[in-house]
Amino acid sequence: MSNSTKYVFVTGGVTSSLGKGIISASLAKLLQARGYSATIQKLDPYINIDPGTLNPYEHGECFVTDDGAETDLDLGHYERFLNVPTSQANNVTTGRIYQSVIDKERRGEFLGKTVQVIPHITNEIKERIQILGNQGKYDIVITEIGGTVGDIESLPYVEAVRQMMWELENDCIVIHLTLVPYLSAAGELKTKPTQHSVKQLLELGVQPDILCCRTEHELDLNLRRKIAQFCNVSMNAVIESRDADSIYDVPILMQAEELDKVVLEKLGLPTKSVPKLDNWKNFLSTLKSPSSEITIGLIGKYVELKDSYKSISEAFIHAGVANQAKVTVKWIHSEKINHKNIDSELKGLDGILVAPGFGSRGILGKIETVKYARENKVPFLGICLGMQCAVIEYARNVLGWQEAHTTEIVEDCKFPVINLMSEQKNIEDMGGTMRLGAYKCLLTPGSNISKAYGTDKISERHRHRYEFNNEFISEFEKNGLKATGKNPETGLVEVVELSDHPWFVGVQFHPEYKSTVDNPHPLFVAFLSAALENNQSN
Repeated sequence: MSNSTKYVFVTGGVTSSLGKGIISASLAKLLQARGYSATIQKLDPYINIDPGTLNPYEHGECFVTDDGAETDLDLGHYERFLNVPTSQANNVTTGRIYQSVIDKERRGEFLGKTVQVIPHITNEIKERIQILGNQGKYDIVITEIGGTVGDIESLPYVEAVRQMMWELENDCIVIHLTLVPYLSAAGELKTKPTQHSVKQLLELGVQPDILCCRTEHELDLNLRRKIAQFCNVSMNAVIESRDADSIYDVPILMQAEELDKVVLEKLGLPTKSVPKLDNWKNFLSTLKSPSSEITIGLIGKYVELKDSYKSISEAFIHAGVANQAKVTVKWIHSEKINHKNIDSELKGLDGILVAPGFGSRGILGKIETVKYARENKVPFLGICLGMQCAVIEYARNVLGWQEAHTTEIVEDCKFPVINLMSEQKNIEDMGGTMRLGAYKCLLTPGSNISKAYGTDKISERHRHRYEFNNEFISEFEKNGLKATGKNPETGLVEVVELSDHPWFVGVQFHPEYKSTVDNPHPLFVAFLSAALENNQSN
């Protein structure tokens, strides 16, 4: 059975969080730089339909695609590295697989057969893996399998990989990412965990073609030979993956290890041209030798787990490089902020970002923060709930509506300046029912936001239920808080900004989702530029 698309599977062993997503994204970047079209998908073994209903403490940030899929944060890495949008098809969960199979069974599609993990679940998985390949757009599809080999929930995925290796013999390879720990007491690297991990994979019928070994120290020739011999792979297929200063170093490190070359050889594809990666290298050199430094306060309620705001912190890195500045992010828990300690907590910040989120916890600290940024003329960017807090703060402290709030927190408040969208009012399910994905927005010419984008027509991704309440718009505008971005079809307010402030912008959408190495997000670039000016004038 021949196939024009080639498949690369990335599995992990020994421990989770080894960086399968970064390795997958780095490999795709190198293949792209060699002239191949590559995409990456993530198969997540959990039974949730998507991470949309998961607490960020459980799984980090929920990333949203243009087509409105709530997905794993690894898809953010894929987009940031490749500069190509992902979609619903790039993230599949066990929940989605089982739901689809059960729906088919209810419709009678299995003709009375007993529905089983093999072949029905594994067939569904194989079908999902090949959706991207069958589009005819990609030469290579890289599929990352979440979790670690040997997890009960991962077994159907590994079995599906085994079947595909057999069905598409010359068109599939497996990269197994594993750990080579350093035992300081013995003063040496140990290969046994890697050998055991490969043995476990072999017991499931899958022989890896390439081993990516995560390590803190150099893998010398003897260790590589030992791993190759006992894991039954060729010497050049033992790839050292050393800890790096930044995730953006990894493609360069993988290029030095010739990962992309080995992959193409194993897939029987020509190596084409050598990847140049000039843009990427320029980005790295500015990242490592910036000409100035600024401190931005990120105020949120999940700051203990920085992955909750992954896209925001990466957008700061991209926009920092665009401004030739090192961005130091000060993570500040919104629950800890009150009017007594706010001066000491926020002192010395060049810019303030109030982060998105849901629910009442920490919202008073966010509102206090907005007041501080407004009164002290500190450059401010509010995203989603951060923008809504800016509206509430202005209503209370400038318009004098002390009881202004969002109906998300106080349902029957006197001034519901943030209200539930009308189409959301009868929805009972939590999952996948928000305003999700890309929507158009028209910007007011001459506003800070339209200057940032350099255009008046934009499209940005959303993930929210509540909106600025248009009943109050004229009062806000009369007093200086302008609605400078609106959805052209619904008239919903997407952007607010202050007219008597150096740079104060709140956006209902999530600009961080679209920032990439090749295209730093213009809103973050403009925000940091204002923060730099603030830094230099103090």
